[in-house]
Amino acid sequence: MRTAINRVLTGLAGLVLLVLGGAVLAVGLGAPSPSWWIHHGRHDVLLSTAERTHWRAAEWWWPTVLAALAVLLLLSLWWLTAQLRRRRLTEVVVDTGDGEGALLRGRALEAVLAEDAAHQQGVAHAQAVLRGRPTAPAVRVWLRLDADVPPRDALADLTTRALAHARDSAALKKLPAEVRMSSVKHRAERVT
Repeated sequence: MRTAINRVLTGLAGLVLLVLGGAVLAVGLGAPSPSWWIHHGRHDVLLSTAERTHWRAAEWWWPTVLAALAVLLLLSLWWLTAQLRRRRLTEVVVDTGDGEGALLRGRALEAVLAEDAAHQQGVAHAQAVLRGRPTAPAVRVWLRLDADVPPRDALADLTTRALAHARDSAALKKLPAEVRMSSVKHRAERVT
């Protein structure tokens, strides 16, 4: 979902900047400006002296400007840290018992867990993503169930088989899981 929001916001920002920049360039090169446009000629300035000094005497103007810029800066920093943060766990530390430990690729554990879950009865598709820390991983599992499978049975099978198998094979004490289920969409049956 975050990827879709990022794409939409980036696309809208790019479109707005492209339209505004193209319009400014066109008017600057001598194209006639529309009546609603803020620039009316080639030598027109962005803000006139009257517009720049209009709010200077108001007491609320500079605190409002600074607060708006601070909020914009904080939102930009939040967005940047959200983009740089890893969402997937790349490695899991496996306790081998000799004090050294071994590293298990996160994608390998995700693939095995998803395959085990997909082989359950009534599961049409399964997907798994590891999160958390390498020493304490957690997993998010998506299951697409057939229409006649009770979710309770699918969850019980997942926890007793696939999750238990992944936890035991990686020598983890616990493997917390968040499971999301949906059903396979099918066409309505014809009645004749």
